[in-house]
Amino acid sequence: MSFRGANAQSGMGVADHCKSAYLELQRKKVHRYIVFKIDEKKKEVVVEKTGGPAESYEDFTSSLPENDCRYAVYDFDFVTSENCKKSKIFFIAWSPAVSRIRAKMLYATSKDRFRRELEGIHYEIQATDPTEMDLEVLQDRAH
Repeated sequence: MSFRGANAQSGMGVADHCKSAYLELQRKKVHRYIVFKIDEKKKEVVVEKTGGPAESYEDFTSSLPENDCRYAVYDFDFVTSENCKKSKIFFIAWSPAVSRIRAKMLYATSKDRFRRELEGIHYEIQATDPTEMDLEVLQDRAH
């Protein structure tokens, strides 16, 4: 099954590996996070980096570039007030204020279609600086 359909607005496809890596995160807990980037030459979204289950939120945030856009998913584990272990998957659209206008436009126009490929996302965060995606932001959204 191929997921390389072109996005009508931006012409971006989605590499098959994006979907399979996401399913590994969602179902098998193989990854704590996945960082995706748009490969402008191939005109598709590709996996740039994955983080193992033992990696921290700090490891995840440090893997995002300071001056370029990315998409990411993060599997957030937490304990409820009833002492139950839960997990929520966050989709993060990272678009730092200092990134190129072309990159911001490209990521903005491709986001909705790419996000739809990833079924089972619980929450979405759009961040232009690190404070908009602090760990506390995830904790507040998840509870």
